This record gives sequence, C-alpha cells and structure tokens, in this order.
Amino acid sequence: MTLVLNQVTKRFGKETAVNHLSLKIPEKEMFGFLGGNGAGKTTTFRMILGLLDITEGEITWNGERINYSKSHLIGYLPEERGLYPKLTVKDQIIYLGKLRGMRKKEIVSELESWLERFKVPEYMNKRVEELSKGNQQKIQFISAVIHKPKLLILDEPFSGLDPVNVELLKRAVIDLKEQGTSIVFSSHRMEHVEELCEHLCILHKGNPVVEGSLREIKRSFGKKNLIIHADFELDFLGNESGVVRYKKVAEGCELQIENEDVSQRIFSLLQGKGFIRKFELEEPSLNDIFIEKVGASYE
Repeated sequence: MTLVLNQVTKRFGKETAVNHLSLKIPEKEMFGFLGGNGAGKTTTFRMILGLLDITEGEITWNGERINYSKSHLIGYLPEERGLYPKLTVKDQIIYLGKLRGMRKKEIVSELESWLERFKVPEYMNKRVEELSKGNQQKIQFISAVIHKPKLLILDEPFSGLDPVNVELLKRAVIDLKEQGTSIVFSSHRMEHVEELCEHLCILHKGNPVVEGSLREIKRSFGKKNLIIHADFELDFLGNESGVVRYKKVAEGCELQIENEDVSQRIFSLLQGKGFIRKFELEEPSLNDIFIEKVGASYE
C-alpha cells in the first residue's frame, strides 16, 4: 500500500503552505519529514489524513483517497496532544479503541501490554491530568497504535521526551515497522531521521528541497567530513584547496572536504609533522546537507 502525493499544494489565502509536493512513500518503511517550524510538515499530514482539503494535486493510498472509511487502518499522533484530561487512561483508550472498531476486551488487553512495555502499568486507572507531559505522550502514542494501523503518521513524536523515554518510543516505532506498518514521521531533529529512516524529504517553506533515499542523498552530496586529532597545529589545513570548511576543536580539527581524494592529499601533508591520534573520514551528516540546502540549522 504505497502512499503517493502528486503535485500537492495547499494555500491559505495568499499564503502557500505546501508547494507542488510529489512523493512516493514506500510500504512497510519509515519515511521522515524534516524541516523547521512552518516548513509545511503538519499541513502535509493533515492533507494526507483528509483533515484539510488540498488546493491542488492529489494524495492516494493504495490507489484510493483516504477518508473516514479507512480510519481503522490509520493511526495519527498529532503534534499538539489532545487527550481528555479528566478521563482515566483506561476509559480514554477504550473510547478511542471503540471508535476504531475494536472490542473492549481486546482494547484492555492491548493497553495492558503497552503500559507494561512503557514501564507504567500503574497508570491504567489514573486520570490523564495526573500524568507528567512525557507520560501523557506515551498514552497519546498508545491511542495512535492500539488498533494496529497499517499506516501510522507521527508528528514530532519525540518532542519533549527525556532521553530514556525517547529510546523507549523509538524501539516501539521500530518494532511496529518490522511488523509491517508503514510509518511517516516528522521531526526537526536530524539525528532521529538519520537513525530511523531509509527515505526522507526536507521541506523548507512548503517546498521540497531534498527528497529520496538517505543513502543516495548522502552519496550525491559528495562532500565528506574529516576529523583529525593531532599533537601539532593544524590551522594550515584551512587554506588547503578542496577544504570547504575548517573548524578548530580542542583535540585538533574538523574539516568538510570536497571529496575523498582530498583526504588522501591531506594525509600525505601530515606525514612527519608529529603524532596523529585520529584521522577519520565520515559521510556527511544530515545536518550538513540541511544547512547547505536550507541555509540554517534547526535544533
């Protein structure tokens, strides 16, 4: 069930929030949307789900439009969380599970196993407003996946979570993918997309600036990062041809270079100058690519 966006555009009055976005999101994979605030990620998700009308273009999933008749196949974790504060976790999830066509017994048993997994079994009968923000997010996540959706859309799923809970949630997302769920998620955190996604799209002010497989994007970028730690001054490398960026660090320097050949030339230049502790060539990071394509770094 491939999700296809064809020349999708959304305008609000004179403002264009998403501009001619065309994507093919493969089945049973994790696809990442990257971009700063206002890039158009949430608007795109709402159009995929049919919550917002498309100004131009079309979106199909398995050749059909997504509407309410497909809601039992789809899970959505919105960026702005929307649980009922006065309801207990159990009542809340039973209500939402029933909306997806599940039976009470099945919902409770799924909920028990998720609470166990997230190390909070004692929350079953607590009111949502009694929970911390991070734990409310776990409950919101459970509500999005309780019915085992085929397509899961996660809008900034890790924002506001501490590192331990980020890992818990990440593991859950990876397991869902391995069980066959297609997952689309947005983030402004490069490292999450880099770690989890095979394909991605970088949006900037509604325009797709980079799109494709992570491996191909990195390969076509061409530039590499070179990290050198040495017991002697390395400032002279900043003026070498083929060095795009030079950054001094405590142990030595970090360079961005045009291609691998430049690293070999630099290696020769360093011979006989002193002790080299580290000489490491790395693929460009998504952050490097983002900065070059968008012109700013988002954290």
